[in-house]
Amino acid sequence: MLQRLFVSIFLLAVSPLVLAAPSQVRIVQQEGAYVLLVDGAPFRVKGAGMGGEGQEALAARGGNSFRTWSTGLDEARVRVMLDRAQRNGLKVAMGIEVGNERHGFDYDDANAVKKQRERIRREVALYKDHPAVLMWVVGNELNLHYSNPKVWDAVGGIADAIHKEDPNHPVMTTLAGFDKKLIDLLKARAPSLDLIGIQLYGDIGALPEKLQSSGWTGPYVVTEWGPTGHWESPLTTWKAPIEDDASRKAALLQQRYEQVIASDTKQGLGSYVFLWGNKQERTPTWYGLFLPSGESTPAVDAMQYVWTGAWPANRAPSIQPLRLDGRVALDSITLAPGKTYTAQAKAHDAEGDPLRYRWTVLHESTATSIGGDREDVPPAVALAVQEDGKGGMTFTAPETAGMYRLFVEVHDGQGHAAYANLPFRVEAR
Repeated sequence: MLQRLFVSIFLLAVSPLVLAAPSQVRIVQQEGAYVLLVDGAPFRVKGAGMGGEGQEALAARGGNSFRTWSTGLDEARVRVMLDRAQRNGLKVAMGIEVGNERHGFDYDDANAVKKQRERIRREVALYKDHPAVLMWVVGNELNLHYSNPKVWDAVGGIADAIHKEDPNHPVMTTLAGFDKKLIDLLKARAPSLDLIGIQLYGDIGALPEKLQSSGWTGPYVVTEWGPTGHWESPLTTWKAPIEDDASRKAALLQQRYEQVIASDTKQGLGSYVFLWGNKQERTPTWYGLFLPSGESTPAVDAMQYVWTGAWPANRAPSIQPLRLDGRVALDSITLAPGKTYTAQAKAHDAEGDPLRYRWTVLHESTATSIGGDREDVPPAVALAVQEDGKGGMTFTAPETAGMYRLFVEVHDGQGHAAYANLPFRVEAR
């Protein structure tokens, strides 16, 4: 009797998350279409890429999952993330870091390949039974700037090892674009992959054609998509990429989701928009759906709409392309050093919230990184601004010749903001 009492007290004290069983995740074919099942129920991924922060906002906006890029062996940290996801009703596509050839990993080194596979097996063993785990994502864009096809042998070996360790969750790898040659390599060298992750940006409209021409007839998730990439955007005459404003990006997200992602109900299992957070990649605003200071942008509202069919009660401001000296970014604007110029940001708030403008100038990024590799935010330029209270301002151009970028943020005081920027150069005339 006393023993049963101790057992009962122990069970009451243990968190239900610890006692919960792992989710049973399967990909099946039903009526000619692939379907992702979680504990027997259909699950279409409505997700975003992030590092684990912002889960509550994601769930509140209608998301049901997020993907990460690495897991690691810090068990306490990862379990906090997974427990939080479980409380928020979110499933996690667990990113597993895999060596990239462009970063120096040698796939001809059998010992290094073996050590990597064993490290990954240990990672999977630590977290495989957590109910928030959805699937395993082996590496990220391993086909970007690579030449050794043995990487796909390694991916196949990792997939086999994960399946042996964890029979309850699918395994995938993500691809930076794809064609028939790459798909044929995957089929031959990593046939145990359950699905693939597809990462496309401005060219996502070509996805149906790419699927057909490559011969990929299996299931997939779009694991990265979002605004038009800096490598595929228009350029100034001095090769500075031109970034869309926040409202233009939001419109493109809605269009790309509705026309491409949601429309494929045969092979597509859903998507992870990039990025639920913020990062510096050519600019501090190019890819993040939130500002570095935490405000949500029109892109977040667009994702809520496509996920739920309803716009938020209070939406982020809208904005038009930024103008400097009466010109737009495509005009390749050149200013004279030390002269005064006027900039104009036309913004609107649907709820009539008063708008506050924040102007900054940064040196133009000189980064040449690829694949989302780390970049530093360029240094700011001291800026004396005179605002007119209506979205206009005057400032003095830098005295030093060079390439710069003017940014504006428009805040509504309700935790939302829009933004725009344009590159310009200073050159003595």
